[in-house]
Amino acid sequence: MAIEHDYFGLIGDYWAERKEYGDQDVEVVLDADDDRVSTASLDAAAGMVGELELIDDELRSSFVNQIDSGGSAVMRFLEAILNGEEADAARAAVNRDSGDHDIDVLRSLSLVRVDLRPDADGPGEVFAEFEYGLAPEDTEARLVASIDIGREIVDVRFDA
Repeated sequence: MAIEHDYFGLIGDYWAERKEYGDQDVEVVLDADDDRVSTASLDAAAGMVGELELIDDELRSSFVNQIDSGGSAVMRFLEAILNGEEADAARAAVNRDSGDHDIDVLRSLSLVRVDLRPDADGPGEVFAEFEYGLAPEDTEARLVASIDIGREIVDVRFDA
């Protein structure tokens, strides 16, 4: 039996929407199987869509906190984006100048896409993935943060 949600409509079909806030244009995608998702999980996913800016700020702060961790995904991303083949495009996209280049890069990231998976609603399960890029139209490197339904970070990874 199909589930219909007030925000997402009929569940079981692919749902996507573009959200704009600040100077960002974000693709938000819901991927859910109607026989494995609850209305409460769909409500939580809709809440995340409504609070993209807040969640984005929280994730960026967690990225900044990982700068001192030498082997972190954030540091691998910074190393690759600033020293790889696409370094010129990446450096040109940095739109901040605080004196700390790594922080300026992280603050200049664009939130490109958010994937919502409301059928993964247990603690520690990947409920949503937030994909970031620096000059995403010109570079391939992505920093992806996965969070659970309680908005706790499950994983941060660097995708080349």
